[in-house]
Amino acid sequence: MTAAEAERGLAVVVPAPWEALSGGSTYDRRLVTALRAGGARVRVEVVRGAWPRPSPVERAALAEALVHPDGADVVVDGLLAAAAPAEVRAAVDDGVRVHALVHLPLALETGLDPAVAAELDRCEAASLRAATSVLATSSWAADELRHRHGLVDVGVARPGTEPAPVARGSRHRVPQLLQLASVRPVKDQLGVVAALGRLRDLRWTAVLAGPVGDAGYAAAVDAAVGAAGLRGRVRLAGPVVGDELERLWDATDLLLLPSRAETWGMVVTESLARGIPAVVSAGTGAVEALGGARAGALPGAVVAPADPEQLSTAVRRLLGPTGAAARAAAGVARRQLARGGGWDSTAGAVLDHLRAGRRPDRRPTDDRPMTERGTDP
Repeated sequence: MTAAEAERGLAVVVPAPWEALSGGSTYDRRLVTALRAGGARVRVEVVRGAWPRPSPVERAALAEALVHPDGADVVVDGLLAAAAPAEVRAAVDDGVRVHALVHLPLALETGLDPAVAAELDRCEAASLRAATSVLATSSWAADELRHRHGLVDVGVARPGTEPAPVARGSRHRVPQLLQLASVRPVKDQLGVVAALGRLRDLRWTAVLAGPVGDAGYAAAVDAAVGAAGLRGRVRLAGPVVGDELERLWDATDLLLLPSRAETWGMVVTESLARGIPAVVSAGTGAVEALGGARAGALPGAVVAPADPEQLSTAVRRLLGPTGAAARAAAGVARRQLARGGGWDSTAGAVLDHLRAGRRPDRRPTDDRPMTERGTDP
């Protein structure tokens, strides 16, 4: 970072609460920490609201947060930016360099009413085309935004990985499976329970940990555990942090992340950093996090989303003798992650993108998303 850049500073605008356990909020916090460690003067602005469907008062609060007459670049979390196209456009027109950081395209959230999903998609397209530039947290997400919204130049700043000790796992006792994700339809905890119900003949325990993002869905997951006769084997742990989370990781043998949609899946790299294989869904950014392009054995498995049969087959294989190759590959991945890919690399990618000052496209006159205009991207 140059002295001029450090002096000008950077504003990061995020949704409340700042300490949320979501992947997006965790990314934002770690990015800010890495930027400051690298010498950047970073101001964090936390905006409350029912994002991505805010009230007029909440949109006005975002508009105020985007005003930075001191010349600072503004990186705004995509959950906020995508929901407020008029506010983003007004800030850019006033000379503010607004960079949208997208964690997950809004319409990919599972369980949305089709009309709501379409409206969110239209709003997001208008917002991202109005921004100074757009950043995504994986190549998969960048490609999705280009295709979905007709964007031309989307930057990528992949999540970093923090050093972690090798997990001891079950040590030849009963293997422990872990799903660490917000409890909501897009993470498909119901699919995990259905898959585990097919594995009652094997020895294992499972922990489904994470904050409740959808109370009705969480109740359905709990009921499914009981209906499958898995009360003594599957534990719904709720949010887990700090030392309790570290103990949970240390006892884990296999991570499960069969999300219906996933931009990256930071828990996948956190798992690999501990030498733990993972099972992820095809067609999501979690494949990229698992190392889909890496030569040699995959440190886990890739299965079709929303397919409990495939998931159970993969788990059965990885818990058996043939899982040794995946465990060895996870050890290789851990060593590769230790040699690079920290959050300083993420901060560097963000700063490089901001220096370029790229525009996502030239604002097509038709504000509908590419998927609705019928244009071949």
